[in-house]
Amino acid sequence: MSYEPQIKIPATYMRGGTSKGVFFKLDDLPEQAQVPGPARDQILLRVMGSPDPYGKQIDGMGGATSSTSKTVILAKSDQPEHDVDYLFGQVSIDQPFVDWSGNCGNLTAAVGSFAISNGLVDADRIPENGICTVRIWQKNIQKTIIAHVPMRNGQVQEIGDFELDGVTFPAAEVQIEFLDPADGGAMFPTGNVVDQLEVPEIGSFQATFINAGIPTIFLNAEDLGYEGTELQDHINNDAAALARFEKIRAYGAVQMGLIQDISEAAARQHTPKIAFVSKPKTYTASSGKTVKDSDVDLLVRALSMGKLHHAMMGTAAVAIGTAAAIPGTLVNLAAGGGEREAVRFGHPSGTLRVGAQAELNNGQWVVKKAIMSRSARILMQGNVYIPTR
Repeated sequence: MSYEPQIKIPATYMRGGTSKGVFFKLDDLPEQAQVPGPARDQILLRVMGSPDPYGKQIDGMGGATSSTSKTVILAKSDQPEHDVDYLFGQVSIDQPFVDWSGNCGNLTAAVGSFAISNGLVDADRIPENGICTVRIWQKNIQKTIIAHVPMRNGQVQEIGDFELDGVTFPAAEVQIEFLDPADGGAMFPTGNVVDQLEVPEIGSFQATFINAGIPTIFLNAEDLGYEGTELQDHINNDAAALARFEKIRAYGAVQMGLIQDISEAAARQHTPKIAFVSKPKTYTASSGKTVKDSDVDLLVRALSMGKLHHAMMGTAAVAIGTAAAIPGTLVNLAAGGGEREAVRFGHPSGTLRVGAQAELNNGQWVVKKAIMSRSARILMQGNVYIPTR
């Protein structure tokens, strides 16, 4: 039997927000992976070490969590008034599929930096010092995102004193603007800010279904028997709770019109997200820091790829900020109701502030943009290797 050398692919391993992922330039990928399809998916699965029945991704770059099993493909944009096309793939850990159904808001923070450093932004748009405004076309959801990337002496500034709960070390602040964040169609797919979600054998729940940043189902913590102060182990060590959340998510996805039958949810793990909210309470974050009820407007816990997230997904933060700005949603009510342009919410790792401006046009809620701050930096640059088969 003959053994061929491994395939070598240029890649960059980056942290963006509270996530990590492997970044590729489109034209650096093997030819068969430069177009969507099974060949691309198979290569990305092998890069990350999936599918892994052990759930560890030992034989790849993945970190065995939803936050660390991510891939990004970038190319110079062919969209007018945009710099870079950004495609995100959420790689399943134990199943053989890549979910392309949504964006990653955390890794968005690293897109601008990568684009500048890899020649995807025209040189005349990059200042020697100051802020470089990178216009990103998010291909998964067909939306514009603006990243404000700090520059120093012609290089991306990665080191700074901006602290982000869920990330151990400070870094340079990158402000992200999600323009018109409704994820296709109406912001509220049912036409209501609150609906009743019926889940056989589990119960009936008030729910806010929203398409903003990423399709998200918001529930009240107390309706689920929770306080809203839970950390990862409380949820992720409870197999019955995870199964219940997944069933609720599947029925919610049908009610949102994202799938036709609950059986389709298994192949669409990335969207919709499911989250639960509560009024402010004092709790101890996973870092050991005390988050006081006076520090936040509300508490939010969200699940990603079937597990409680260690902090908050960036796209879900956009959904939180958007829903908080619209009177009557469960998020808005948990934050005290009324009109607001920003909220600070508590998550398992600490707190996060997100802003959004909402207005009512012809009976439909519209949000022009949602804004939040993240940070990003290169962890490793070079090549990844995968077997030829």
